Amino acid sequence: MRLDKLLSNMGYGSRKEVKQLLKQKAVTVDGAYAKDAALHVDPEKQEVSVFGERVNYTEFVYFMMNKPPGVISATEDLRDETVIDLLNPLHQHFQPFPVGRLDKDTEGLLLITNDGILAHNLLSPKKHVPKVYYAQIEGIVTEEDREKFAQGVELDDGYVTKPGELIILKSAQQSEIELTIQEGKFHQVKRMFEAVGKRVTYLKRLSMGNLKLDDSLELGEYRELTAEELACIQNRD
Repeated sequence: MRLDKLLSNMGYGSRKEVKQLLKQKAVTVDGAYAKDAALHVDPEKQEVSVFGERVNYTEFVYFMMNKPPGVISATEDLRDETVIDLLNPLHQHFQPFPVGRLDKDTEGLLLITNDGILAHNLLSPKKHVPKVYYAQIEGIVTEEDREKFAQGVELDDGYVTKPGELIILKSAQQSEIELTIQEGKFHQVKRMFEAVGKRVTYLKRLSMGNLKLDDSLELGEYRELTAEELACIQNRD
């Protein structure tokens, strides 16, 4: 990889700005000052430093966010704040994107990455990746609802969902549930409850595959995935 491309990718500025760093003798490769921006380097085998600080090259980034309500799951929007707007500018530089979408008013687990292959594998209907949601429901959720969800319910557009596992945590005028589904249709959880005459008033995603929301993350906070978390979502068949 060209030296200027490597440093630009890692957030050290445009290629023009990288050339200025070279002129300032701020960049070394294996301890020697680098002069040529076109120099080809192997970041895995060679030590590249800027102002004495080693550059740890990263191609892909993986972040877990506790998405807050009022923010949309998109890379950019002309009206609303996006989940990418919540990232550190250095992390934005990697051009990450949300894996799937959570509704604007929905909270909880959102994976953000620039790894397109991983994102495809997690979102592909053929992979059957389960997603678990906690919801508060206006209306009494019944055993009959649980049985209907287990068979699949017909949405307002005629689509019949795949079976979902509904766990009733509290059955009352304001019910509480956990729901596991393997699809990601538009507003699916809300529409499934509308199909049985009830309304979702609060929705939070708890997990996606083996990846579970870190309870210590406040709304709007995010962190990099641990090696163990990354391995567990990469190793899905």
